Amino acid sequence: MPERMMDRIAALDWENLQQMLDEQGYAVLPPLLGAEECQKMIETYEQPPLFRSTIDMARYRFGMGEYKYYSAPLPDLLQELRKGFYPQLAIAANRWLNQLGREAIYPAGLSEFLDHCHQHGQSRPTPLILKYEAGGYNCLHQDLYGDVFFPFQVVFVLNQKEKDYTGGEFLLVEQRPRAQSRGHVLSLEQGAGLIFPTQHRPVAGARGYYKTTLRHGVSTITSGTRYSLGIIFHDAK
Repeated sequence: MPERMMDRIAALDWENLQQMLDEQGYAVLPPLLGAEECQKMIETYEQPPLFRSTIDMARYRFGMGEYKYYSAPLPDLLQELRKGFYPQLAIAANRWLNQLGREAIYPAGLSEFLDHCHQHGQSRPTPLILKYEAGGYNCLHQDLYGDVFFPFQVVFVLNQKEKDYTGGEFLLVEQRPRAQSRGHVLSLEQGAGLIFPTQHRPVAGARGYYKTTLRHGVSTITSGTRYSLGIIFHDAK
């Protein structure tokens, strides 16, 4: 495995990943983080200076668990993940816009996109770490923090299913127009990731492309403690 995270991301099979995004709306990544890197990210959870905000999910009826938003500057690994994934996902995001008959609007680099967020009053970092203990879960939702948002986000599971926790599958539910919802239940191994839509995706129909709305969540953790890392590309108000 290459040492630099940017090199690992560049070495992924992006032709296949782009195809999966178009065909099914999401793409499962192979393990990209090593066990030591996962552990270091878990250890950040107990370092308050690294975070700008802590959310008790039960208080807001978001579910049962806790998550923390990192403050700027982001930890190096987190910044490399955010910066490394953005260019390929911007290609997909602009392609999806074109399929829906709209002009491409996403710049090639993360810094230019964040400048756009900041110009619209969205300047607070959104990457986060989530912690669920037995009985915890995350209700279906979308991570929108203002008028500007990026169409994709990435999540990584930081510890090992069946060893550190049980349950806690990732849920992705797609609402199709004039039809019942379709659900996906996804289990990720330690260090593996998932690319998925933030709000909606284009689907090819008989009369061209149409939008379907997506929400995501986490099923109930039945034992142990589950940690995950969320890479959101737009900043918040």
